[in-house]
Amino acid sequence: MKKGLNNISLASIQLPALHNSIVLEASKSLETDKLVLCSDSKGSRNMGFLVAVFFVFVLFTSVDAYDPLDPNGNITIKWDIMSWTPDGYVAVVTMNNFQMYRHIMSPGWTVGWTWAKKEVIWSMVGAQTTEQGDCSKFKGNIPHCCKKNPTVVDLLPGTPYNQQFSNCCKGGVLAAWSQDPPASVSAFQVSVGQAGTTNKTVKLPKNFTLLGPGPGYTCGPAKVVPPTNFLTPDRRRKTQALMTWNVTCTYSQFIAQKHPSCCVSFSSFYNETIIPCPSCACGCENKDKCIKRDSKLFSVVGVNTPRKDNTPLLQCTHHMCPVRVHWHVKVNYKDYWRVKIAITNFNYRMNYTQWTLVVQHPNLNNVTQVFSFDYKPLVPYASINDTGMFYGMKFYNELLMEAGPFGNLQSEVLLQKDINTFTLKQGWAFPRKVYFNGDECMLPPPDSYPFLPNSAHPTQPFTSVLFFSSVIIFLLL
Repeated sequence: MKKGLNNISLASIQLPALHNSIVLEASKSLETDKLVLCSDSKGSRNMGFLVAVFFVFVLFTSVDAYDPLDPNGNITIKWDIMSWTPDGYVAVVTMNNFQMYRHIMSPGWTVGWTWAKKEVIWSMVGAQTTEQGDCSKFKGNIPHCCKKNPTVVDLLPGTPYNQQFSNCCKGGVLAAWSQDPPASVSAFQVSVGQAGTTNKTVKLPKNFTLLGPGPGYTCGPAKVVPPTNFLTPDRRRKTQALMTWNVTCTYSQFIAQKHPSCCVSFSSFYNETIIPCPSCACGCENKDKCIKRDSKLFSVVGVNTPRKDNTPLLQCTHHMCPVRVHWHVKVNYKDYWRVKIAITNFNYRMNYTQWTLVVQHPNLNNVTQVFSFDYKPLVPYASINDTGMFYGMKFYNELLMEAGPFGNLQSEVLLQKDINTFTLKQGWAFPRKVYFNGDECMLPPPDSYPFLPNSAHPTQPFTSVLFFSSVIIFLLL
């Protein structure tokens, strides 16, 4: 192992500057798992180990589902046993989307699990399994599902009333908690047979999975929690479930996709240069399958019809992203400044419903007015107010249409200046992070941000000094 670490190449790695007298190195015994300080006289061997630690740190933090802008965000699946039956129980399963700005859009959520014993589903209200499985050993009453690992989906809007359950039948669509709390809940009822009939004999399902609608969610094991309390309609009596367990699912963009799904471009009133999205920001593997804006394929019937696997049909661009967010610094007033935000859809097969746009910028702690979009500050940490969520106004622009003439939305934001922090220098006026529909977008590299006309390029100061020095020497001679 040590030999492998020593051979790591540093040709393309740039590490932070270290104090010239110390570096980190592993203890001689790998079993101690301790790091000690030593002088940098060890040379490349110590630096090789440091690079290995750096890569391990990046690897393990990248796949973590922790989101710094929504540290407590998750989807909780709660099972409440409401009654016992001769061979099992009747439970209400409730899904709560506690994510601040990440929702589940059409075609909706899909939940799966594995039964601990030989349980079957006798019936369901408000949802259904995608497959019945082999129920040939049953005579008379046939179960709804006999599979060991059932897969459950929500019912569609318009389901007959006698098949509905509270908070069901939305096609699996779950709104973000901050955007629309009542619409962030989904529920269904399930009658389970061949299962335990007491709290001690019931075995919890395992291996829960959640698609929303694609991959990205990882679910933990079911855990028994205190029974849920319920209030009667007159709110004068409290009842409780016979048994309750929770399953917590968290999202990771690194699991969901290997490339970003959006990018950001910049422009400003003080610089005529438009900073585009980085090339191949969302990957260029499908560049041969994109479609040009004036293509004759648009005359083909059904070319815009969404596919079951959500395969996109992208407009040919240099960034190949389904969505682009443009941030334009529009006006600089005495006490205020104004920003224009534009969201453009480049996917001809996707309409984004209940979209969300999250921006992190230090001046979002003093938003004066937002035009055309709804806005809500996100404060995951009580002492920091630098993140906000933009989303569409209901019945006005909550739908981002497919690519084309109507596939864009625009708004402007008026912000009040803080004289202690406001500046147009060094890209301060541009966001630190941008998320669209819960996925982080790729920003241009910082050294390409628009700079003030009187701002010198990093390579110019030394040249200017030489120029003026030469002039002074020339005059003295």
